[in-house]
Amino acid sequence: MSRVFAYCRVSTTDQTTQNQSLEIKTAGFAIEAQRLIEESISGSVAAKERPGFTKLIDRMEAGDILVVTKLDRLGRNAMDVRATVEHLASVGVRVHYLALGGVDLTSPAGKMTMQVIAAVAEFERDLLIERTQSGINRAGRWQTIWQTDRVKKKQNR
Repeated sequence: MSRVFAYCRVSTTDQTTQNQSLEIKTAGFAIEAQRLIEESISGSVAAKERPGFTKLIDRMEAGDILVVTKLDRLGRNAMDVRATVEHLASVGVRVHYLALGGVDLTSPAGKMTMQVIAAVAEFERDLLIERTQSGINRAGRWQTIWQTDRVKKKQNR
């Protein structure tokens, strides 16, 4: 019989995993307390470097199911999420992703879905970086204009 585990993560200690736990329960998964892993750690930390997630992976066996509410719970970026899911699939663990109706990310349809979502997420992240860099450059130009204008005013005195 398959064992069902859940991984809930928040980024800071002032946040709670309660909503994620409730979402998993509402989806019909009855997770035993010792199989519910909750962790407060930044999403910028790779999955394999998260203490709670590492302990969870060590406990899981072929045939087990891991339930997560969102893809970003499984890794810091698209490549980390993909590597995590591929590792779990290689040891026979199925990964259910609730944000898409509980799709099994280790199934063929789940793999395709995950790749599309991960690609979109990475695209959005790249756009954010591009906009941030553009803003920094624009601010730098305005600072240069402002400083030049200030120097001219001093020279005109």
